[in-house]
This record gives sequence, C-alpha cells and structure tokens, in this order.
Amino acid sequence: MVKTEADGVGKRAGWRPDKLREHRERHGLTLEEAGERLRLVAEQAGLKDVPAANPQTLSQHETGESYPGPPYRRVYCLLYRATEPSLGFRPALPGEETKFEVTPLPEQRNGLHVIAVERALTRIADGDGFDSYSWQQRVMEAWKRRRTGGDPHKPCVVLVGGFAGSGKTEFARFLTQLTGWPLVDKDPLTRPLVEPLLTALGSQAHDRHTDLYREKVRPAEYAALMQAVHSNVSCGISTVVTAPFIAELTDQAWMERLINKCASHGVDVAPIWVQCDVESMHEYISHRGAARDAWKLERWQEYIATVNVNLRPSVPHLVVDNRMGAAISLADQARQAIGAVPV
Repeated sequence: MVKTEADGVGKRAGWRPDKLREHRERHGLTLEEAGERLRLVAEQAGLKDVPAANPQTLSQHETGESYPGPPYRRVYCLLYRATEPSLGFRPALPGEETKFEVTPLPEQRNGLHVIAVERALTRIADGDGFDSYSWQQRVMEAWKRRRTGGDPHKPCVVLVGGFAGSGKTEFARFLTQLTGWPLVDKDPLTRPLVEPLLTALGSQAHDRHTDLYREKVRPAEYAALMQAVHSNVSCGISTVVTAPFIAELTDQAWMERLINKCASHGVDVAPIWVQCDVESMHEYISHRGAARDAWKLERWQEYIATVNVNLRPSVPHLVVDNRMGAAISLADQARQAIGAVPV
C-alpha cells in the first residue's frame, strides 16, 4: 500500500514514493545496485553532498518512510533521467514539462544532447519586457561556438539574482558551463574580506542581518563585486555574476547606471531573477549548512517575513522559475548530457 500524507507519513503534498520504486525496477536495478549507481552518478556530475545511498535509505525513500533531501533528489533525477514530478517527489508546476527525459548515452552523440540544453534554457522566461527567445539563442550560440570559435553577438553581463536558497548560484554555474563566460560569485569573492571586517567592527563574522552589516559592510561588499565585473566589461568580456542583488535589481537608478556604463563599452546587460518558493528555499538553506545562514534558520519566520516572493527587477529582465527545484533539475540533466559529448 502506498503511504500518503493522510497516513501521517508523507512530508510533501502529492509525494508518490511508489513512483521511485517503479523507476528503479524499470531500470532493472536492485536497491544495492541503485545505491552504487547513485554514488557514481553524483561523483561524475560533480555534485556536492554525495549521498551514502545505502539500501536501507533507498528503501525508506521508496516506501515513504523518509522524504529524499535535495542531494538525493538531484541524483535520482540524473540516474533515472527523469524530472522530480515523474519520480513522484512532487506535483508538476503549471506548464512544467514532466515527460521530458534525457536521451540515453549512445544516442546523445547524434545531436540529441542539444535538446537537453534547449529544454533547460526554456526555464529562462521573459519577466518584463526582455526578449527571452533571443537571449536563449545567444546562450545556445555561445555554447555551440565554444567548439568552433567566434561569436557574432556583443559581450553580455548576466546578473543572476534571487533570495538565499533560490538556486541562483547553481543556475549561474550552469550558464557558465554552457557558454564559457567567467563566473563572478559574490560569496567566494568577498567573504575573505567581509568576515574579518565584520569582526574588526565588533560583530560576528557571519553577520548578514544587522544594521552594521547593511550600512557599513554590504555597500563595500557589492562595490568590490561590481569592480570585478567592470574589469571584465572594460575588456569586452561576457560575464555571469551572481549575488542576491535584492536592493540593486529593484533600484531603477542603479540598474540604469550599470546598463549605461556597460553600453559605453559595447556590452549588453541581462538581468535574471531566480524565482523560488519559501519551502524550497528553507530546504536548500538547511542542507547547505553555511554558517552565514544560521541566523536565518534560527529565526526563520522573522527572516521570511522580509522575503517578497513576488519581487521582480525594476528594468526589463528574464525570470527562471525554480520553484520546487524545477529549473535546477533540468540544468543538471542538460549538464550530464553535454558532458557525455567530446568538446
């Protein structure tokens, strides 16, 4: 009998653990074999938090005793070449492609791996006045021309913003892997300076919520981030930059200054907002275990009261719908597909 939320076991609405077992049996795998494959796939994909994947844990997932966390769900999707809805982890979002499956390895060499990338890029949609189709074409061209040389488009600065745990860093990495454009990530770039500065000012190294951080440290942090971006802009180099950008993307004057400065160097700007739901953000923040998130998790209701899930940039922009991890799941599968093709 399938256990459901009505039985007091399920932790997610619409969770169908029996679907996971069906996929394993369809692939002809025992629990032990599935565990071995899960570990191998995770290592090959370079995913963090590679699951132990012992038979007992997998059995708990399939019987509904334990809901798989983000690392497990990502690797299950890669192993079975399926989406979260088709594996029964959650219901499909409106308009979500639930039947798409990445073509098996032997067929990927005839060009069908391109479809995996195209499907992933469809998660980038027009948010407000931005031509999403043309920009998707730009990314596809950059990916294809990495193998042949040359690019007819102007350089582009891609601002990938969103709330903590929305999946913005993962999506920015995906774009970088496709295009070869350098990635400028706020946290690893500025943390070695931000944390000692906070300590020197009498605060905690992981403070990201006090007035001291917001008024004294954050402006310098973002200034350093954008200086790194402007260094690439002055050289005419396309760049993917990721940070929350909550204040910046909603500040019309700030965005216009950036767009004008980039335009003076012949560089376009593409703001991308990563949309996510509150439950998924909490889940991913909990699993990544970053010290800077401790305050958020300890005071979650207080923190989430400051989060406007309907927030959008003040200028024409693109939107990635990553509610329930939908976009990252497709990005994972696209990366797996193109990784099997010699560059």
